[in-house]
Amino acid sequence: MSPENAPPGMPSLHDTQRWLQAVISSPGTTLEAIEDPGAATLLPPERLGELIRPSWSLEPAERVGIYHGMYLLRMEEALETDYPALRYYLGEEAFSGLVAAYVAQYPSRSYTLNRLGDHLPDFLEASDWADAGFLADLARLELAITGAFDAEQSETLTAEALQAVPPESWESARLVPVPSLRLLALRHDVLPHLKAFHQERPNPRPRRRATWIAVHRSQLAVYHLELRRPAHALLKNLVDGVSLGDALALAVTRVKASKRQEQVFTWFRQWIADGFFASVELEPAG
Repeated sequence: MSPENAPPGMPSLHDTQRWLQAVISSPGTTLEAIEDPGAATLLPPERLGELIRPSWSLEPAERVGIYHGMYLLRMEEALETDYPALRYYLGEEAFSGLVAAYVAQYPSRSYTLNRLGDHLPDFLEASDWADAGFLADLARLELAITGAFDAEQSETLTAEALQAVPPESWESARLVPVPSLRLLALRHDVLPHLKAFHQERPNPRPRRRATWIAVHRSQLAVYHLELRRPAHALLKNLVDGVSLGDALALAVTRVKASKRQEQVFTWFRQWIADGFFASVELEPAG
């Protein structure tokens, strides 16, 4: 029965839509969703049959249950797309349980599911799941990969552009990163688990080890580069807009004196070759 032809006292079309959304996105069973206060204030559970008629094979609650089940399945499919290595590590059943708990706290609020999983690392960090810290770090890596893939495309810094910078301008120059660049400072070594997923091999046991990673996109492929701590610190300062002179002054204190010039030059050469930067900003002449 359509809301327009419903008996007196039944919700309007707008409230019916709100009720259906509340029921579909509610955790638990379909009956629990129908009886949830948020839905029950819009449509008393005992009046469900007045709005939704049974079919030849399904009762009203069962008909609603089809959509209720499809919602959670769609949420799981969306999160599996963004977190395939996490799902691979947890297994199907545990991942389904994680999705149910997560969307109960962070339900979809947008017409697109692209950003549905943005809060998952923090959700895991605050949870009482076994190995929660490791799971949160693995999720942070996968969220960075998704973010790099979805980032705006931009030009990358060329050798010609570098050569055009006057030597006296380098100290105050600022390097502008490409939009896809993501920097991570993690407490666990999660790269072996990403590799295990891609190679369909058994996952190693979680290992607590400080790890620094740069994630970026080149064309349609996303790459990651493990960094040493001093390299990560230098790169983060540059990404944060610190001038090249100041960033280098901070960096050399973290590198052995005998290797400073060679090491920093090696880092820069790799970062430029990998396309980490889009342009150079110079101080106005003055």
